[in-house]
Amino acid sequence: MNSYVPSPNRYELTKYRRCGQSGIQLPLISLGLWHNFGGVDTLENARRLLFAAFDLGITHFDLANNYGPPYGSAEQTFGAILATDLRPYRDELIISTKAGYDMWPGPYGDGGSRKYLVASLDQSLKRMGLEYVDIFYSHRPDPDTPLEETMMVLDHVVRQGKALYAGISNYDAEKTDRAVSILRELGTPCLIHQAKYSMFERWVERGLLDVLRTTGTGCIAFSPLAQGLLTDRYLKGIPGDSRAAKAYSALKTAEITREKLTKVTALNAIAERRNQTLAQMALVWLLRRPEVTSVLIGASKVEQIHNCAAALSRADFEGEELEQIERILGHD
Repeated sequence: MNSYVPSPNRYELTKYRRCGQSGIQLPLISLGLWHNFGGVDTLENARRLLFAAFDLGITHFDLANNYGPPYGSAEQTFGAILATDLRPYRDELIISTKAGYDMWPGPYGDGGSRKYLVASLDQSLKRMGLEYVDIFYSHRPDPDTPLEETMMVLDHVVRQGKALYAGISNYDAEKTDRAVSILRELGTPCLIHQAKYSMFERWVERGLLDVLRTTGTGCIAFSPLAQGLLTDRYLKGIPGDSRAAKAYSALKTAEITREKLTKVTALNAIAERRNQTLAQMALVWLLRRPEVTSVLIGASKVEQIHNCAAALSRADFEGEELEQIERILGHD
């Protein structure tokens, strides 16, 4: 029996931005289920995280077929919580999933072929107990599959009603331009591009954002806090409960270099002068770009979601602050 009742003022607690030239608005902060929702994690904590996010007006939950670990378990966890608690609010949610990376053995469990993508989406829908997802992404370009084939699959699943919108992820500027053009010709516009973007990862500024702006495609930034490095968690070492301490984490201890920690310390000082946490400043630094529709956070604790959501109360920057940040990052 459903016992969860969301906050009645949830839509007053966050802000939304139109996704490219579409009719869809996304919350400026969205929740990713890459970590902390797998079979190695607890269902109760996952439930607390989802409820905390939705209570704040965070309506977009982002998954992929192989999120976990193990593969598929994040979708199973989300499906279980949807079935018991969130089902009455399905039409208030934007649920996305992806396929493109390794998922099952053999030549049809990876890549961008029609065979793999269609089968993967069918499996994802079954795991989550859904008739459709709001966004289905090609998770990465596949050099062994013609781009036309991959885009035709996105068009196909939208026309089938298994997805409402098509998206792409991890495509460079040139391939993005081609993919968007192919989808437009097929009659299924590309809604959004999901790209790795943070103060420490700025490749999207070298052409991709220009393509997205020109084509009217939205952008959602994943790893906006560099897997937690752009927080104050690692200023005094690696906490035992941190992401870097986990054996299956995407953030490796080798990435926490002295050079990066020096930059983090300097950035943290600017954030403190702004009366923000470093995480909050890092998020709004991305959102200052009009091309960025939303930033995709991960969380293991409810407080982290509240902390990130509070970033929106101070989203402006002074010119001098931006100049200082650029000097610290080495982009002056």
